Amino acid sequence: MNHVAVGPLDLTARVDDALDVQARAFGLSLEEQRVRRGIVLRHLLVPGARSFGATGDDGRLLGFVYGVPCDRAQWWSTVVEPYLMRNGHDDWLDDAFTITELHVLPSHQRLGLGRALITGLTDIVSQPRTLLSAIDTESPARSLYRALGYRDLARRVRFPSATRPYAVMGAPLPLLRQESRPGRMAH
Repeated sequence: MNHVAVGPLDLTARVDDALDVQARAFGLSLEEQRVRRGIVLRHLLVPGARSFGATGDDGRLLGFVYGVPCDRAQWWSTVVEPYLMRNGHDDWLDDAFTITELHVLPSHQRLGLGRALITGLTDIVSQPRTLLSAIDTESPARSLYRALGYRDLARRVRFPSATRPYAVMGAPLPLLRQESRPGRMAH
C-alpha cells in the first residue's frame, strides 16, 4: 500500500468523494447518495462539526469520518433517547460528540485507517465522551469500536427507514489506543 495521510478534511469540498466511499463501503444506491448529500452538507453547518479523511498519494479519498457535538434536539438524538432512557444512559446525550459516519473503502479496510480516522477526529474535540450508532450485529466495525473503548448503551434501536436494528455505543475520550503496526500509514 502506498503512503496514506490521515488528517482534517474539508468535507464540504469532498462530499461527493466521501459519498462514493460510503456507497462502496455500505452499499448505497445513487438515490440514497443524493439524499445523504443534503444531509451531510446540513450536518457540516452545525457549530463544532469536524471531519477527517484518509487520502492516498494520488489525492484519492480512501476513507472519512465526521461528527457533530451532540444536541438533544437533533433528529438522531430524538430517535435514540427513549432507548437510552430505558437503559439509564440518556445522560450520554449531554456533553458528547456524535460520530455521524465512518467509512473506509473495502479495498483499504483492516489496515488501521478506521482506527486512525476516528481517534484523530475525537482527539481534537472538546467533549469528554463520544457516541455513535452501528448496525446491531457482530461485525469488524463493532469489534473496532469495542477495542477503542466503546460499550453498548442501547441495542435493537430502530431508525425510521432502516431495515436492520442498530446499537448505540459510547466511550469516554480519549479513545483507547493499541500498539500500531509499523509502516502501515502516516498521521
